[in-house]
Amino acid sequence: MIYYLFGKSASGKDTIYKKLKELKPEWREITPYTTRPIREGETEGVEYHFVSNEQMDQFKRDGKIIEERIYQTVYGPWRYGTVDDGQIQLSDNSDYLMIGVLESYINTRDYVGEENITPIYIEVPDDIRLERAKRREMQEKNPKLDEMMRRFEADNRDFSEEKLEKAGIRKRYRNIFIEECVDEIIKDTRK
Repeated sequence: MIYYLFGKSASGKDTIYKKLKELKPEWREITPYTTRPIREGETEGVEYHFVSNEQMDQFKRDGKIIEERIYQTVYGPWRYGTVDDGQIQLSDNSDYLMIGVLESYINTRDYVGEENITPIYIEVPDDIRLERAKRREMQEKNPKLDEMMRRFEADNRDFSEEKLEKAGIRKRYRNIFIEECVDEIIKDTRK
């Protein structure tokens, strides 16, 4: 089973992902790919595989893209995607933990089959998300507040109620107190 964690930016996805990995070390990780610059504190091959546009184009030509998103940022287009590079082996009955956004969840679901994936949608009120996003961005050497605001506004469109309903998202995990959120996810994945 693939447990697919997603939510708007600054909803706490990365922190929840790390806590789930601590609690469920047997869940295999799928490292996505991106062409965006690496952030301080990130490590190649951990949060992402940081690749060039040329490398992503080659994956596409080779038919290895499971899902890909391109975001038009104030710094130019940034690509994110999951590559069929052998990380996912559904035939061995392993459990996997992935992280992304609604669009990447839908495309991955369509690629692997709905019976092989469980959505874990993280939800946080906008005022808390904005506060978290600004705090995170101000820790960067060169804060990109304009890009932070672009992402915030884009998320409100990308995660509209209509899109969530169309994707079949029924369960929401509210991340106000992270321990409670993680406990609820663990409880539900044991079912």
